[in-house]
Amino acid sequence: MATIGDVVLIYCEDQPAFFARIEDISNDRKRDWYQVRLLVLQIPLTEAVWILRDEYINGEAFTMNGRRIKMEKVTRPLGPEPESLPSDSDFRKKDAAVNDKVISIFDRKKG
Repeated sequence: MATIGDVVLIYCEDQPAFFARIEDISNDRKRDWYQVRLLVLQIPLTEAVWILRDEYINGEAFTMNGRRIKMEKVTRPLGPEPESLPSDSDFRKKDAAVNDKVISIFDRKKG
């Protein structure tokens, strides 16, 4: 189930339409319905509140203004983990091994 903080891909008429992040899910006054606040990831950023049931948040298709809509949670592609960035101490070790002489590029231009 998609939940707060998840990025979802919204399909309109079975075609990908836009990405959105779920900002909030709160109970609606109608039983078993929820107000889902979405941050639509486009320029300019837009917020929308849709009143949906659990099934729709979970990816089941529904209609809105006569159009078929579907919400699909986006997951990170599986693959190798990104390499970690070197720490400051790693840079200091490398710098210590290099010649300590510093040459200014400004002094070099003068001569």
